[in-house]
Amino acid sequence: MHDHDTTSADQRRLQAPAFPDDDGAAAAQVGDALAAYAADRAAYPQALAAIAESRLLVPVVAVLGAVEYDAQGLAHDKTSDMATVLLTGADGRQALLAFTSMETMAAWRADARPVPVPARDAARAALQEGAAAVVVDVAGPTTLAIEGEDLRAMAHGWRLTWVGEKTAWVAPV
Repeated sequence: MHDHDTTSADQRRLQAPAFPDDDGAAAAQVGDALAAYAADRAAYPQALAAIAESRLLVPVVAVLGAVEYDAQGLAHDKTSDMATVLLTGADGRQALLAFTSMETMAAWRADARPVPVPARDAARAALQEGAAAVVVDVAGPTTLAIEGEDLRAMAHGWRLTWVGEKTAWVAPV
């Protein structure tokens, strides 16, 4: 029997993991920057810069698609899907959730499954979903919201840099 698959061998290869040495812990510089931000909100730019260069865990959770009933009338899941989580704030705006570690994600919801992504990809996904922000570590210990110009710049892969006492986003060359 001949294989009639027209896919080349190169196309069938699995890609290497983006974070091969990832143990699920927050990067030390991210933890330090968030601790500084918790102590002094003026440290937001440093926390933002650390997160922008890091790996985040975007949670996916099972969402019930349809229910079926057996002969005894008991309900059972017929279909379910996996979905990212959008949080809706009191003002109606939505935010994509992201976490710095497995520990902080489990504190929010133990059954969530992590999708490790560069922070820029989390920001990009938030914008594609129509969200106004990425909320990092919503269950603590330190929560940080990335929104507005910061969210858009991060989604484009720009780097936060310091110009004297001020910060600016710089496009990659």
